[in-house]
Amino acid sequence: MSLLPKSLSRVIESFERLPGVGPKTAQRLAFYLLHVPQESLEQFAQSLKDLKSHTVLCSICKNVTEQDPCIICVHPGRDQQLFCVVEQPTDVLSIEKTGKFQGVYHVLHGCIDPLNNIGPDEIYLADLIKRLSKLGTGSVEVILAMNPNMEGEATAMYITRQINELAANGGKPVKVTRLAHGLPVGADIEYADEVTLSRALEGRREF
Repeated sequence: MSLLPKSLSRVIESFERLPGVGPKTAQRLAFYLLHVPQESLEQFAQSLKDLKSHTVLCSICKNVTEQDPCIICVHPGRDQQLFCVVEQPTDVLSIEKTGKFQGVYHVLHGCIDPLNNIGPDEIYLADLIKRLSKLGTGSVEVILAMNPNMEGEATAMYITRQINELAANGGKPVKVTRLAHGLPVGADIEYADEVTLSRALEGRREF
Protein backbone atom coordinates (compact mmCIF):
# COMPACT_ATOMS: atom_id res chain seq x y z
CA MET A 1 0.00 0.00 0.00
CA SER A 2 1.46 3.34 -1.07
CA LEU A 3 1.67 6.15 1.48
CA LEU A 4 1.75 8.75 -1.29
CA PRO A 5 -1.36 10.29 -2.90
CA LYS A 6 -2.06 8.88 -6.36
CA SER A 7 -1.62 12.27 -8.01
CA LEU A 8 1.85 12.63 -6.50
CA SER A 9 2.81 9.06 -7.40
CA ARG A 10 1.81 9.66 -11.01
CA VAL A 11 4.03 12.75 -11.21
CA ILE A 12 6.96 10.79 -9.74
CA GLU A 13 6.42 8.00 -12.26
CA SER A 14 6.34 10.55 -15.09
CA PHE A 15 9.65 12.06 -13.99
CA GLU A 16 11.21 8.58 -13.73
CA ARG A 17 10.54 8.06 -17.44
CA LEU A 18 12.82 10.97 -18.31
CA PRO A 19 16.40 10.09 -19.32
CA GLY A 20 18.91 10.38 -16.50
CA VAL A 21 16.27 10.78 -13.78
CA GLY A 22 16.30 8.09 -11.07
CA PRO A 23 13.64 7.36 -8.42
CA LYS A 24 15.14 9.67 -5.77
CA THR A 25 15.55 12.58 -8.16
CA ALA A 26 12.00 12.03 -9.40
CA GLN A 27 10.71 12.21 -5.84
CA ARG A 28 12.62 15.41 -5.11
CA LEU A 29 11.27 17.07 -8.26
CA ALA A 30 7.69 16.01 -7.53
CA PHE A 31 7.81 17.27 -3.92
CA TYR A 32 9.41 20.50 -5.12
CA LEU A 33 6.51 21.09 -7.50
CA LEU A 34 4.10 20.33 -4.68
CA HIS A 35 5.34 23.45 -2.84
CA VAL A 36 5.45 25.71 -5.91
CA PRO A 37 2.72 28.42 -5.99
CA GLN A 38 -0.31 27.34 -8.02
CA GLU A 39 0.21 30.11 -10.60
CA SER A 40 3.79 29.03 -11.29
CA LEU A 41 2.71 25.40 -11.48
CA GLU A 42 0.04 26.25 -14.05
CA GLN A 43 2.60 28.19 -16.12
CA PHE A 44 4.89 25.16 -15.99
CA ALA A 45 2.06 22.87 -17.11
CA GLN A 46 1.17 25.24 -19.96
CA SER A 47 4.79 25.32 -21.09
CA LEU A 48 4.75 21.54 -21.32
CA LYS A 49 1.58 21.65 -23.41
CA ASP A 50 3.09 24.27 -25.74
CA LEU A 51 6.24 22.16 -26.19
CA LYS A 52 4.51 20.01 -28.81
CA SER A 53 1.81 22.32 -30.13
CA HIS A 54 4.10 25.33 -30.73
CA THR A 55 7.12 23.56 -32.26
CA VAL A 56 7.70 21.81 -35.59
CA LEU A 57 10.60 20.22 -37.44
CA CYS A 58 12.08 22.40 -40.16
CA SER A 59 11.13 20.81 -43.49
CA ILE A 60 14.64 21.52 -44.79
CA CYS A 61 17.14 20.78 -42.01
CA LYS A 62 14.89 18.91 -39.50
CA ASN A 63 15.88 21.16 -36.61
CA VAL A 64 13.28 21.99 -33.97
CA THR A 65 11.76 25.40 -34.69
CA GLU A 66 8.71 27.63 -34.31
CA GLN A 67 8.59 28.48 -38.00
CA ASP A 68 9.10 26.45 -41.15
CA PRO A 69 11.64 26.83 -42.70
CA CYS A 70 13.75 27.70 -39.65
CA ILE A 71 15.60 31.00 -39.22
CA ILE A 72 18.97 29.43 -40.06
CA CYS A 73 17.81 27.88 -43.34
CA VAL A 74 16.31 31.17 -44.58
CA HIS A 75 19.08 33.45 -43.29
CA PRO A 76 20.60 35.29 -46.30
CA GLY A 77 24.04 35.38 -44.69
CA ARG A 78 24.35 31.62 -44.38
CA ASP A 79 26.47 29.61 -46.80
CA GLN A 80 23.95 27.22 -48.36
CA GLN A 81 26.78 25.08 -49.79
CA LEU A 82 28.34 24.35 -46.39
CA PHE A 83 26.53 21.71 -44.35
CA CYS A 84 27.09 20.60 -40.78
CA VAL A 85 25.43 17.25 -40.07
CA VAL A 86 24.65 16.64 -36.40
CA GLU A 87 22.85 13.97 -34.40
CA GLN A 88 20.55 16.13 -32.25
CA PRO A 89 19.08 19.67 -32.14
CA THR A 90 21.09 20.31 -28.97
CA ASP A 91 24.27 19.92 -31.06
CA VAL A 92 23.13 22.84 -33.24
CA LEU A 93 22.83 25.02 -30.14
CA SER A 94 26.32 24.05 -29.01
CA ILE A 95 27.96 24.76 -32.37
CA GLU A 96 26.08 28.04 -32.80
CA LYS A 97 27.51 29.26 -29.48
CA THR A 98 31.00 29.13 -30.98
CA GLY A 99 30.10 31.74 -33.61
CA LYS A 100 32.54 30.00 -35.98
CA PHE A 101 30.12 28.25 -38.30
CA GLN A 102 28.22 30.22 -40.95
CA GLY A 103 26.78 27.39 -43.01
CA VAL A 104 23.55 25.44 -42.62
CA TYR A 105 22.69 22.32 -40.66
CA HIS A 106 21.08 18.94 -41.08
CA VAL A 107 19.80 17.22 -37.94
CA LEU A 108 19.58 13.44 -38.06
CA HIS A 109 17.72 12.97 -34.75
CA GLY A 110 19.86 10.01 -33.84
CA CYS A 111 22.56 7.81 -35.31
CA ILE A 112 22.87 4.31 -36.73
CA ASP A 113 22.73 1.91 -33.80
CA PRO A 114 22.02 -1.71 -34.76
CA LEU A 115 22.00 -2.87 -31.13
CA ASN A 116 18.95 -0.67 -30.54
CA ASN A 117 17.37 -1.45 -33.92
CA ILE A 118 18.10 2.03 -35.31
CA GLY A 119 19.04 1.89 -38.96
CA PRO A 120 19.41 4.55 -41.68
CA ASP A 121 15.64 4.61 -42.26
CA GLU A 122 14.92 5.53 -38.64
CA ILE A 123 16.81 8.84 -38.85
CA TYR A 124 16.78 11.70 -41.37
CA LEU A 125 19.57 10.43 -43.60
CA ALA A 126 17.60 10.14 -46.83
CA ASP A 127 16.55 13.79 -46.46
CA LEU A 128 20.21 14.84 -46.36
CA ILE A 129 21.00 12.99 -49.59
CA LYS A 130 17.95 14.58 -51.24
CA ARG A 131 19.19 18.05 -50.21
CA LEU A 132 22.61 17.37 -51.66
CA SER A 133 21.17 16.02 -54.91
CA LYS A 134 19.29 19.28 -55.52
CA LEU A 135 22.26 21.62 -55.10
CA GLY A 136 23.30 23.87 -57.97
CA THR A 137 26.74 25.08 -58.98
CA GLY A 138 29.58 25.86 -56.60
CA SER A 139 31.74 23.83 -54.24
CA VAL A 140 29.94 21.90 -51.50
CA GLU A 141 31.32 20.72 -48.17
CA VAL A 142 29.61 18.45 -45.67
CA ILE A 143 31.02 18.51 -42.15
CA LEU A 144 30.15 15.32 -40.30
CA ALA A 145 29.75 16.36 -36.67
CA MET A 146 28.77 13.02 -35.20
CA ASN A 147 29.72 12.19 -31.63
CA PRO A 148 33.12 10.40 -31.50
CA ASN A 149 31.83 6.96 -30.53
CA MET A 150 31.10 3.70 -32.37
CA GLU A 151 27.59 4.75 -33.41
CA GLY A 152 28.81 8.13 -34.59
CA GLU A 153 31.61 6.57 -36.62
CA ALA A 154 29.23 4.07 -38.22
CA THR A 155 26.85 6.87 -39.16
CA ALA A 156 29.66 9.00 -40.60
CA MET A 157 30.92 6.10 -42.71
CA TYR A 158 27.42 5.37 -44.02
CA ILE A 159 26.83 9.02 -44.98
CA THR A 160 30.21 9.15 -46.75
CA ARG A 161 29.33 6.06 -48.79
CA GLN A 162 25.95 7.55 -49.73
CA ILE A 163 27.57 10.82 -50.84
CA ASN A 164 30.19 8.96 -52.89
CA GLU A 165 27.45 6.88 -54.55
CA LEU A 166 25.57 10.08 -55.34
CA ALA A 167 28.63 11.52 -57.08
CA ALA A 168 29.31 8.23 -58.90
CA ASN A 169 25.78 8.31 -60.31
CA GLY A 170 26.19 11.75 -61.83
CA GLY A 171 25.53 13.84 -58.75
CA LYS A 172 27.52 16.85 -57.61
CA PRO A 173 30.95 16.09 -56.08
CA VAL A 174 30.93 16.85 -52.36
CA LYS A 175 33.88 17.37 -50.03
CA VAL A 176 33.30 15.42 -46.80
CA THR A 177 35.13 16.43 -43.62
CA ARG A 178 35.01 15.44 -39.95
CA LEU A 179 35.46 17.49 -36.80
CA ALA A 180 39.10 17.15 -35.78
CA HIS A 181 41.09 17.60 -32.57
CA GLY A 182 39.39 19.00 -29.51
CA LEU A 183 36.62 16.43 -29.10
CA PRO A 184 37.73 13.50 -26.92
CA VAL A 185 36.62 10.00 -27.89
CA GLY A 186 33.42 9.03 -26.12
CA ALA A 187 32.33 12.62 -25.45
CA ASP A 188 29.07 14.20 -26.64
CA ILE A 189 29.02 17.42 -28.68
CA GLU A 190 26.14 18.69 -26.56
CA TYR A 191 28.42 18.97 -23.50
CA ALA A 192 31.49 20.40 -25.22
CA ASP A 193 32.44 24.01 -24.48
CA GLU A 194 32.73 26.74 -27.12
CA VAL A 195 36.55 26.69 -27.26
CA THR A 196 36.68 22.93 -27.79
CA LEU A 197 34.06 23.07 -30.52
CA SER A 198 35.74 26.05 -32.19
CA ARG A 199 39.04 24.16 -32.44
CA ALA A 200 37.25 21.08 -33.73
CA LEU A 201 35.54 23.10 -36.45
CA GLU A 202 38.70 24.92 -37.49
CA GLY A 203 40.75 21.71 -37.57
CA ARG A 204 38.25 19.54 -39.44
CA ARG A 205 39.74 17.01 -41.83
CA GLU A 206 38.67 15.37 -45.05
CA PHE A 207 36.92 12.05 -44.46
